[in-house]
Amino acid sequence: MKRIGILTGGGDVPGLNPSIKAVVYRAIDDGYEVLGIKRGWRGLLHYNPEQPDTTGECVSPLTKSNTRTIDRSGGTMLHTSRTNPAKVKASDVPPFLRTDDHAKLPPGGTLDFTPHILRVLSLLKIDALITIGGDDTLSYSVRLHREGFPVVAIPKTMDNDVFGTDYCIGFSTAVTRSVDFITKLRTPAGSHERIAIVELFGRNSGETSLISAYLAGVDRAIISEVPFDPERLAKFLFEDKRSNPSNYAIMTISEGAQMVGGNVVEYGQEDAYGHKKLGGIGAITGEAIQKLTGAHTIYQQVAYLMRSGEPDALDRMVAISFASLATDLVINNEFGKLVALREGKYTVVPIETISQGKKTVDIEELYDVENYRPKVSHLYDKPMFLY
Repeated sequence: MKRIGILTGGGDVPGLNPSIKAVVYRAIDDGYEVLGIKRGWRGLLHYNPEQPDTTGECVSPLTKSNTRTIDRSGGTMLHTSRTNPAKVKASDVPPFLRTDDHAKLPPGGTLDFTPHILRVLSLLKIDALITIGGDDTLSYSVRLHREGFPVVAIPKTMDNDVFGTDYCIGFSTAVTRSVDFITKLRTPAGSHERIAIVELFGRNSGETSLISAYLAGVDRAIISEVPFDPERLAKFLFEDKRSNPSNYAIMTISEGAQMVGGNVVEYGQEDAYGHKKLGGIGAITGEAIQKLTGAHTIYQQVAYLMRSGEPDALDRMVAISFASLATDLVINNEFGKLVALREGKYTVVPIETISQGKKTVDIEELYDVENYRPKVSHLYDKPMFLY
C-alpha cells in the first residue's frame, strides 16, 4: 500500500485542519495510507531511526477516525515549526545527529541535513509528500523536488503572499477577524475622541491592511509596499477626525510598513529562514501622530487574533478544495506542483514558481499612494475578491 506524508509548517492559520482531513479522507478512499509529520520539517529532522520507540513524537498515522472532528477547530493538529533542514544552527541539531565538527561552525553558520531528511522519508516508506505552508516552508519543498522526491504543495498564509497563486488558505479569515475588531474598536475610539491605529500582520505584502481597510471603511491605510510620511499621515488623520461627527479617526497599518527614510521594525533572533519578528511600527506611528497633532491615540495590535479560531466559510472551501486537488495530483503521479487559485479558478503551477518572485499589492490598481487609502481603479473584469 502506498503512503502519503503530510505536514504543516510556518505560522498556523484557520483552514489547516480541514485541509488535513480532506487529504486523509480522499487518500484513504483511494487505497492510500496517510502519515502525519509533526511540527513541520522539524518532525523529519528529529526523527531518530535508531530509536523507533520515539517515533510517535515525530510522526503519527492519520485515519478517518482520528481526523473526523478536526475540521471544527482552527490551527493544526500536526503542530508546526519554522525549522529549515537546509539551514540548521549547531544549537538546533538533534543530539543524535551531533558531531564534534558541529561545534566548530563559525557564528551564524548552518548545516544542511537534507541527506538525513531523504533517509528518513525512505525509512518511513513515504512515497510522496503533501506540504502545507507559506514561502519558507514551501521553499524547502522545492529543494526536495529538486532532489527528486515526489512533492505537492498547498499554499497557506494569512498574508496571502505566496507567489504563483492569487489566494492562500487563511487570508479570508484573517481579514474577517480584522474587520470585526476594527469595527469594535470604533466604540472606544469614538467614546474617547481619539485616533485609532490598528496594526495588522503583513511582512512583505500589505494585502491584509489594504483589504481590511477597504471592507471596514477606515480613514487611512498604510501598507508594506509604500513608505509613508508621518507628517502627511498625521495631517490627514487630524482632518478625518475633525470631519467625523463623533470626532475620531481610524487607520490600519501593516507590521512590515516603514516611514520614508526609515526601516522595518524588527526584534528578536532570526528564524531558520532569516526572518526576525516584526511588530511595533503602529506604536511608533501612534507616538508620532500624537506629537504632531496633539490628539490622543489608541494603538491596537490585532496580531495573533487574526489567525485564531476556526476558519470562515471561504477558507473552509479553499482548504478542502486545495487538499482534494493536491491528493488527486499524488494519486495521478503528478509531482512538483503547487495547487493554486488564479482568476477565480483552481489550477496547478510548477512548484518552482514559489521562488520566482514576491507577491505584493498591485499599487496602481488598488492603492492611492498620495492619500494613503484603498482605491479600486477598475472593477470591471476583476476577480471577485480583488486578489
